[in-house]
Amino acid sequence: MAKENFIKSTIILIIGGFLTKVLGMVIKIIMSRLMGSEGIGLYMLVLPTFSLLIGICQFGIPTALSKLIAEDSKNNKRLLFSLLPISLIINIIIISFVIILAPTLAFNFLHEKRALLPILAICVVLPLTSTSSILRSYFFGKQKMLPHVTSNVLEDIIRLILIIIGIPIFINKGLEVAVTFVILTNIISELSSILVLFLFLPKNLTIKKNDLHFNKNYAKEALTISVPSTASRLIGSLGYFLEPIILTNVLVFSGYSSSFIVTEYGVISGYIMPLLLLPSFFTLAISQALLPVISKATSSKNYNYAKKKIKQAIGISLLIGVPASISLAMFPDFFIKLIYNTTEGASYMRFLAPICILQYIQAPLSASLDAMGLTKLGLKATIAGTFIRTLSLLFFSLLKIGMWGLIFATSLNVVFTTFYNLYQVKKALKHSN
Repeated sequence: MAKENFIKSTIILIIGGFLTKVLGMVIKIIMSRLMGSEGIGLYMLVLPTFSLLIGICQFGIPTALSKLIAEDSKNNKRLLFSLLPISLIINIIIISFVIILAPTLAFNFLHEKRALLPILAICVVLPLTSTSSILRSYFFGKQKMLPHVTSNVLEDIIRLILIIIGIPIFINKGLEVAVTFVILTNIISELSSILVLFLFLPKNLTIKKNDLHFNKNYAKEALTISVPSTASRLIGSLGYFLEPIILTNVLVFSGYSSSFIVTEYGVISGYIMPLLLLPSFFTLAISQALLPVISKATSSKNYNYAKKKIKQAIGISLLIGVPASISLAMFPDFFIKLIYNTTEGASYMRFLAPICILQYIQAPLSASLDAMGLTKLGLKATIAGTFIRTLSLLFFSLLKIGMWGLIFATSLNVVFTTFYNLYQVKKALKHSN
């Protein structure tokens, strides 16, 4: 039964991942054609801040909830209602700080006054994103993937429709207004996602008064998982957040124009990286299905089964990732022209495509560490990888090689983090036997 659940969950997530990836690519293509390279560049300049704030506000609670529910040793409804208030408090605190610090972030760090309005718009979206993530993790823990897939697909369809209708209207008011609108589309899409997830709850579900009581022990156990997970994501997001700040400051200092930086950064972040990471929806699907399976297997000390599933997940990831990377490395101009109607960034893609083979197996390895209760090891990898990426980005950017500094720094981070996590997973399984 466990084997059937894993295969079924993986297939559902792969189909859902494919649909959302295609929709995501369509959204990016439409955005790039309606807003141009500069508009995409402005959006990608703000996106790291968005990712950082989502990581802080979620506080690793979805991962913790999914793992604890998969272990099936607690009152799941009480566990859920014990974590929701914590999430709400964190969101209120973070939103307050963002509102106060938004002008400093836009003017002094990003050196882009047009970033202020989009950054303020992020505050409205954060609580909804946190809530939908927690609800999804409940279904993940139960190994029910259809609610997640359905809500994700609907979310992207709604965003696509809103973007097609809204960008031509708001672009006339300025690029910053159009980018702000794109961020605010998440309000409608996240609300629709939450509604769909509620519809998937069992019809005979009853919530007793006792289920609503805050359980200190549940919260404490969840936080022992979520704090390292949050720290890991926070540090990774912090590196991502610092990326455009370091690039803009160092490249401006080196003599590059602001227009060149925004446009080239938009090409790499908006065109090249999404295309290179297109096959990652397979590996993300596999890792999402893997987490509850490995959690249950390790909690019942069935380590051989856990080892088998991890090997299987890595094998499938490589089976998909290797042909995709080879194709993108050999014919970068063809794929960029086909998707984006341009050939900008082909040399970047040719260099990064082989590196991304390692990127594809990061998600299953990270999920395995989380499932085995070794989130702190993942945190160490993220800290070291982010440190390497940030220092190398600073160093390479000073060499006056344009955006190649970002390409080299990204490559070093991927190589180190993947091999470190692989080593730790093998070591953990070896010691368990």
